[in-house]
Amino acid sequence: MNEIILGALLIMCLRICDVTLGTFRTILVVQGKKYYAAMAGFCEVLIWISSMKYIVSHMDQNVNLVAYATGFALGNILGITLEEKVALGFVQLNVISLKFTDFIADTLRKSNFGVTILPAEGGRGGVSVLVILIKRREMKRVIQLIESIDPKCFITVQHSRPFRGFVHGSRK
Repeated sequence: MNEIILGALLIMCLRICDVTLGTFRTILVVQGKKYYAAMAGFCEVLIWISSMKYIVSHMDQNVNLVAYATGFALGNILGITLEEKVALGFVQLNVISLKFTDFIADTLRKSNFGVTILPAEGGRGGVSVLVILIKRREMKRVIQLIESIDPKCFITVQHSRPFRGFVHGSRK
């Protein structure tokens, strides 16, 4: 009985590891980090093959199938959590503030974040759109800074891959 439970736990742990790596690898691919994605993919498949070998040789035990599915579900959660902690890449924030556009831009620039102000036309007339390109790991801090100035502003977040001419921070 202990062997069956330990086997199921092994399958679940292997599946958690390979799905976590797979989730993380997918995000690396989207970010264009091909060599890191290849390394993660290599490890992911190696772990997956090991778990499948064990499952196939112990297929008569239904607990292994439940362990496999549980590991898959938990691996997704862990993979996304890991990626959020590492926060690879860049995001573009678009901010519309009806009253505090210049103050937000000045505050961000003083904090060494680059800001571009674009004229725009809203349903009620002219507005300005702040465009801010930052590292994802800085997003929470920048949004908190913006919301401390204007908690009612409209903010969108888009994943972004700088192509050419990107200079991080304000140009002084």
